[in-house]
Amino acid sequence: MKLLLVEDNPLLVAELEKQLKQAGYITDVTDKAIEADYLMKETDYDCVILDIGLPDGNGLSLVTKWRERGINTPVIMLTARSQWHEKVEGFNAGADDYLGKPFHAQELLARIQALIHRAHGRVNSSSKQLCYAGVNLDENEQKVTVGEHIYELTSMEFRLLKIFLMSPKKLLSKQQLTDKLYQFDDEKESNVVEVYVTHLRKKLGKTAIETRRGQGYIFHGIIE
Repeated sequence: MKLLLVEDNPLLVAELEKQLKQAGYITDVTDKAIEADYLMKETDYDCVILDIGLPDGNGLSLVTKWRERGINTPVIMLTARSQWHEKVEGFNAGADDYLGKPFHAQELLARIQALIHRAHGRVNSSSKQLCYAGVNLDENEQKVTVGEHIYELTSMEFRLLKIFLMSPKKLLSKQQLTDKLYQFDDEKESNVVEVYVTHLRKKLGKTAIETRRGQGYIFHGIIE
């Protein structure tokens, strides 16, 4: 899962980047409204963490602009303000959630997870389990259970499997998957998807992930 963090406090950014990485997220970071708007045009994010006050603009204006364009990516607003009417303005602009500073990183992680689950139609999922067709992913422990077997996952395996579990039975192109696995400016390895699909098949079984040559991959889970 890929996030966009728009925040101009370098200490907060450093702490959040560390926490988000440990939770298995890939995060692009900017402290400018204009760059955030550009990144939203270029990248398909699963959630945005957006400070309401930025050096070159206002977070509320950004959300309004994105919603007018038809961009429905979940947005969590961060603010040091506590007035109720300012929160109302945020929700009216199109924000999905609001978090006042200071806050605990674990609360933010829980809110991100809930919004992403909801956006992918997983409203009945538990707070830490993603399950589909015999594959149970523990998002907190970053382990997968298949039948009676429990496997620990590398960070890349975890991210890739989570993407598949969020979109089962859907054709996902190699480019879509690669974009979710790397930050915007990272140098992307050309065969990373193939390598980690192979790793996951060793844990889940050969039929769990179908390859559509020239098109991409489809996650089926454990086929009885």
